Amino acid sequence: MMIHEITPLAGKYKNRKRVGRGPGSGVGKRAGRGQKGAGSRSGTFTRFQFEGGQMPYFRRMPKFGFSNTKFRELFWLVNLRDLVQSDAFKSGGEVTAQALIEAGLIRDDSRSVKILGALPEGQDKLSVKLNVTVNRVSDSARKLIEGAGGSVNETGTRRDNVRGVDRNSDDRSPKNQTKKAKRRAFQERKAEAASRGEVLKKS
Repeated sequence: MMIHEITPLAGKYKNRKRVGRGPGSGVGKRAGRGQKGAGSRSGTFTRFQFEGGQMPYFRRMPKFGFSNTKFRELFWLVNLRDLVQSDAFKSGGEVTAQALIEAGLIRDDSRSVKILGALPEGQDKLSVKLNVTVNRVSDSARKLIEGAGGSVNETGTRRDNVRGVDRNSDDRSPKNQTKKAKRRAFQERKAEAASRGEVLKKS
């Protein structure tokens, strides 16, 4: 076999369709573009979901409901077993977001950090003393850390701070009233005033 006899595998390459080369080809005179209009001329561009000018599908559909997706809080999740098995924390110490980054347990500080209570297999107690200062700590992790003589300080997420939630307190109800809570409180005061024959105006 000579080098000029070597050919590619059958079907690997497909011949280019030559258009506008006579009526016998089936794509001759108008080259498969039809008659006139923007589509028959060069330089045309049709954006995604364009339907020729008619009302597009997405705008025809009714909209309802609400999604919290854009307000969701993203976390880096770190288990207690990850801390115990890490060289940086196997003998205890201070656990902060920066310390976790340096230990390679989280990538960066672009998200909040949450500590979970999963221990290494076969263990039911934490064997090292950890002083944890992160955004969130699960209840099971808090119990294990404090049981080993450590401490937990939850700084809370941005949403916690806006709502006035103290994560280190037993009472974790929001202290800052939301619009909905304020509206409900006003309706209750208004109903009480109406029962006394008074008119309560919104301040």
